Amino acid sequence: MIEAVVFDLDNTLVDFMLMKRKAVTAGIRSMIDAGLGYTFAEVDTVIDRVYNEQGIEYQRVFNHVLQELNDDVDHKILAAGIVGYRKAREASLVPYPHVHMTLFTLARMGLKLGVVSDAPKLEAWLRICSLNLHHIFDAVVTFEDTGERKPNPIPFQRVLSLMDIRPDHAIMVGDWEERDIHGARNIGMSTAFARYGDLFNTGDSIADYDLMDISDLVEIIRKLRQETS
Repeated sequence: MIEAVVFDLDNTLVDFMLMKRKAVTAGIRSMIDAGLGYTFAEVDTVIDRVYNEQGIEYQRVFNHVLQELNDDVDHKILAAGIVGYRKAREASLVPYPHVHMTLFTLARMGLKLGVVSDAPKLEAWLRICSLNLHHIFDAVVTFEDTGERKPNPIPFQRVLSLMDIRPDHAIMVGDWEERDIHGARNIGMSTAFARYGDLFNTGDSIADYDLMDISDLVEIIRKLRQETS
């Protein structure tokens, strides 16, 4: 009997990469407008490299770029970039289609809902609150809560423990097969691959179910519950 659904956050509930691209683009343009004497392509190349080296959640990327390009951080330019980035981030941080409807339907079905994310704790909660989903989840586990990243079993075990749910009574939904699907399967959870958020052109997934739309999950769980009732 499925009693809980655990979701990855980025590229499963929210199109994180689309938001990131729009925010970075706006930040670069704002810095150039404020006086940064480089082309968009030159700045963008440095930002891409910094993110590759430091991780996509690196919070001081514009500081790094200004220090590298100008050997100094002009705070007027830095502030312009941060403001441009934040405005674009807020405007483009939207859930995938049918996310709210699906989550509220699952909650009405009596399922517990959780999130396991590798994002920093504050950034994860900022995204969840921006989507107005902070009241719907019974448990949220981020990297800082365990010090481990998926597919390590500890984050999955922690979220299930917080909800008091056995692994075989839960299903994990995620877009990254290596981290989300393998990690959940290894502790005995059912799995659903969020193909609509897949960035890796994954072929045949090892997940129990493929989701072309997050709303597909509702019918899958209804059938599972009928089969075990």
